[in-house]
Amino acid sequence: MSDQPPLPAEPPRLADVLDRQRDEERERALRALLMRPLLAEGHPQLALVRRHAPYLRDWFARETGWALRIERGCARLYKRPAAVDDATRGLPGFDRDRYVLLCLACAVLERADMQITLRALGERLLEAIADPDLAARGFAFTFEPVRERRALVQICRYLLEQSVLSRVAGDEEAYVNRSGDVLYDVNRRVLAALPASSRGASWIAAISERAEQAAPFDARLAALIDEYVPDSSEGRRTAARHRIARRLLDDPVLYHDALSEEERQYLATQRGPMSARLAQGAGLDVELRGEGIALVDPDSALSDEQLPSVGTEGHATLLVAQYLADAARAAAPAAPPLHSLPELAAFVREAADRYGRHWRKAAREPGAETELAAQAVHRLARLALVHRVGDAVQVRPALFRYALRDAEPASQQALL
Repeated sequence: MSDQPPLPAEPPRLADVLDRQRDEERERALRALLMRPLLAEGHPQLALVRRHAPYLRDWFARETGWALRIERGCARLYKRPAAVDDATRGLPGFDRDRYVLLCLACAVLERADMQITLRALGERLLEAIADPDLAARGFAFTFEPVRERRALVQICRYLLEQSVLSRVAGDEEAYVNRSGDVLYDVNRRVLAALPASSRGASWIAAISERAEQAAPFDARLAALIDEYVPDSSEGRRTAARHRIARRLLDDPVLYHDALSEEERQYLATQRGPMSARLAQGAGLDVELRGEGIALVDPDSALSDEQLPSVGTEGHATLLVAQYLADAARAAAPAAPPLHSLPELAAFVREAADRYGRHWRKAAREPGAETELAAQAVHRLARLALVHRVGDAVQVRPALFRYALRDAEPASQQALL
């Protein structure tokens, strides 16, 4: 054998290093826009988005049909969902009244000065709420009860997260307790970029009035994100590809039985290449299964709902998932059974007797099992692990990812 030392490894070429750095920056910028489509000044990834703007615009336009607009004060990816019938989507803790209040607050801020106090915002909202059309639909706020002032604070904190508002002085809790006020700066550039619809809601309402008949709510909601599709085979094929890509990037999992016939035909030949392109661009892993496709983030950074998670709710959710998976396995090969909320609440009550020493005290109180079961179902539905059938719940295939399998004895060879 030769005593000569091994030759040193050839250092990477500068061009390769720069290409790798460029690709990593593009991936980080793309992921930032997927997670937060509205980036304002101060966001750590906004500089990367600006640096790679041409690439990002082309990638989103080609793969999803989403438009990316970059202005002086912000970058806005106009993400539009593939469907509007998913009731699990939405801002946490927001109900219909809070969404209406958010829209009214944005309308008030659009006409306000560059600074506004929380108290003044509330007073101007009262003027807007006095609209007879709102009253006729049962919408009423006086901001006298504490819960209504907290609802307004919730709206403002969301606008603070989006950089529409910037806190200058004061504290929101002081407003809730009527012991103080808050002063905000209003960023109109970011405010103008907040809506992501393809047309304004007032334009849809005007069309409905001219037709002398009110369009159903679902139709008006769909009209907000309606887009032009060329009447050709290529145009319809591109639209189907965009809808699939949007669901792959936005939804936890894409089930084949949720697709239209046109979309299933497209995936029949393009499933692998399409999912690979999306995964490469966003730094995701592809999982292809008989029931559907999932793009999984190995860092778990692109999901606003985590499972498993810590805390009482997280533990209860995993236990409910195990219970549902066991019931589905026992019923196989028949369809998974339906489960009512009282049934799941009874299971959580039994689980509290076994594991309650690890749970917070309030969750062990009689009656708390109903809320815990409802929270578990809501979380599992947001992750597309179950779906609701009326007032009941049914397992979806991806749930088995979070369920324990029965232990199997290892063979002697496997131990060697």
